[in-house]
Amino acid sequence: MKKVEAIIRPSKLKAVQAGLVAADIPCITVMPVKGAGLQKGYAEVYRGTEVPLILHSKIMIICVVSDENLEKCINVILDNASEGNIGDGKIFIYDVLDAVRIRNGVRGNDAIR
Repeated sequence: MKKVEAIIRPSKLKAVQAGLVAADIPCITVMPVKGAGLQKGYAEVYRGTEVPLILHSKIMIICVVSDENLEKCINVILDNASEGNIGDGKIFIYDVLDAVRIRNGVRGNDAIR
């Protein structure tokens, strides 16, 4: 099993979610996050004064998928979140040792289906 964390633009969430559901990967967790990467800071005007901001608002999507669905999950995120610009986001992949469904104690790949 793998844990996929994707940090994307907020405007791309609906497209990525629809793509994952269509690819039969409906289980996701979504969190609003702020961060900085290669995309440099920007400035906003607040009460007539320009204020430099460093952190950008993004969305983090977390999916735990079977090894067989890993490439499908990555491709769906890439296809739906990419505009080809700096600031499109990143995808991180981690190994997951085990998963347990709390309701009935089912473990492993059966717990994430």
